[in-house]
Amino acid sequence: MTLYSFIYSEKALKDLNKLPRPTSDYITNKIDFFRHQENPFLFAKKLKGLFDLYRFRIGDYRAVFSVDDKGNIKILVILRIKHRKEIYRF
Repeated sequence: MTLYSFIYSEKALKDLNKLPRPTSDYITNKIDFFRHQENPFLFAKKLKGLFDLYRFRIGDYRAVFSVDDKGNIKILVILRIKHRKEIYRF
């Protein structure tokens, strides 16, 4: 089983800190769940027209991430975490 590593960008951490504690805990637990899956891309959707960006849907929130694949090391970089109404306004 391949284990993926997740790295949060500074903006993603700021986004999480702005949310109420129960919401941010729910989001981080869900992202941890995705990390432990054999293929987290089964839960992701590729964003159209935006290079190699994907998103996880977590309730009313979206976690947008990019992929850094170096050999056998799989790293997903969480770029932003926002409400679904705001996430696609980069």
